[in-house]
Amino acid sequence: MAASTTAGDTSVPLLDQTIGANLEQTARRVPEREALVSLHQGVRLTYREFDRDVDLMARRLLAEGFETGDRIGIWAPNCAEWAIIQYATAKIGVILVNINPAYRTHELEYALRQSGCRGLVAATEFKGSDYVAMVREVRPALPDLQFLWHLGDDDWHRWLAEHEVAPDADLRARAASLSPDDPINIQYTSGTTGFPKGATLTHRNILNNGYFVGEGCGYTEHDRVCVPVPLYHCFGMVMGNLGCTTHGATIVYPAAAFDPLATLQAVQDERCTSLYGVPTMFIAQLGHPQFGTFDLSSLRTGIMAGSPCPVEVMKQTISAMHMTDVTICYGMTETSPVSTQTGPDDTIDQRVATVGQVHPHVEIAIVSPDTGELVERGETGEFCTRGYSVMPGYWNDPERTAEAIDAAGWMHTGDLATMDADGYVNIVGRIKDMVIRGGENIYPREVEEFLYGHPDIVDVQVIGVPDEKYGEELMAWVQLRDGADPLTAEDLREYCRGRIAHYKVPRYVHVTEAFPMTVTGKVQKYKMRDEAIRLLHLEAAARIDTA
Repeated sequence: MAASTTAGDTSVPLLDQTIGANLEQTARRVPEREALVSLHQGVRLTYREFDRDVDLMARRLLAEGFETGDRIGIWAPNCAEWAIIQYATAKIGVILVNINPAYRTHELEYALRQSGCRGLVAATEFKGSDYVAMVREVRPALPDLQFLWHLGDDDWHRWLAEHEVAPDADLRARAASLSPDDPINIQYTSGTTGFPKGATLTHRNILNNGYFVGEGCGYTEHDRVCVPVPLYHCFGMVMGNLGCTTHGATIVYPAAAFDPLATLQAVQDERCTSLYGVPTMFIAQLGHPQFGTFDLSSLRTGIMAGSPCPVEVMKQTISAMHMTDVTICYGMTETSPVSTQTGPDDTIDQRVATVGQVHPHVEIAIVSPDTGELVERGETGEFCTRGYSVMPGYWNDPERTAEAIDAAGWMHTGDLATMDADGYVNIVGRIKDMVIRGGENIYPREVEEFLYGHPDIVDVQVIGVPDEKYGEELMAWVQLRDGADPLTAEDLREYCRGRIAHYKVPRYVHVTEAFPMTVTGKVQKYKMRDEAIRLLHLEAAARIDTA
């Protein structure tokens, strides 16, 4: 039996460019093709116009004194400005720090402080949340934050209209000084030690990953890609934006955040050939009451990623949405993100039972978590990957970098996987106890650390429990201090509201006097999960009996 390791094709060379140079190359090749359509804003830009606007933004930032390696945060939903700032910072070597729009004050302050942002571009509000007030609350704790812009307010428009711009020669000089191996992006991933880790990515990392994802979808300048997934995540800014601009394809944003009706409307009206989403997004579109009224015949391909795809959803995506060439991608932020991808010729079974085969210029291996030795094909082990796509490390965190990337350059994902005789990979579980809720990765330890701040909680353990809609939901097992009032799920939600992202707020609370433990004192979360499932089944049965 062969060992569980393989390497991707190298016949197509890696792009040895910066993101800015690649965009300019595309703009010269297809100047009049649409680069970006943001439907909720009424914005349409050709590649010539997009590159022009990117240059103007880059020159404004140069005039403000931003140097290579400085950090600018962006905290906003999907919009044209997000993309312009992504490419403008890349052109001048400034590291863009992606901040999840669902973050609240606790997480926002940490990300800005840990990355040392000199500037922040933020929305004014989103989904009823007052971003202006939240930034005002945390700014006194951020001595490095010198520049603040709120998209769309009077100061922003005045800055765009009146602020000086650096000479174009300064922009050309800065661009010429950059290397493809320079860090250009920091994305925060939930941390198992209670704090997020800043995965630091280079031009080479994300430019090439976007390019090869686009190659896997067969993109050309004739493709129009509907991107309803969030830009703060690699799915949006790498697989979406960079997947398009490396091929001259058109990026289409249907709305500020995912909306099934707006997405269907965008696909129809813009004649999109490709559509992205996590499985729950496709389920929402297929189940929409107006689904049958839309003409989706322009669709050919797309990407489903983030969590396993149910067989029936894949079949409906291919038949009812015309996405005959839809692909499945697997990866993680630390690997730019994609390591494996299915192909258009793969069977439905291969698209739902596996995450495909190794990506170009990438090596993958499945090893024993105990010994580090390769396992044989068909056996379960930890999925590891190395190559151009592996991050240089976590921002200012060499200890956790060394825990993730070994001396031979292998990124240890923490995911349990198998590899079949043909090299197809199946993800079967997680060594780490990460919870995936509707495509969002949640590390329970981060939520636990936050809940320890509750005055009545003396100990807490957070686990994932099955959920039909989101795949998994959070349950908090809590031990209360003596004399504390009873704690309900609504009490806990109120404590969390506005302080941590909504998807990290536990749906269920179970108050207990003790956690199941091993003889050596380790919490047995699998026993908690089994008991939680039993309790939830009992509650569901009780509701049925009293209905």
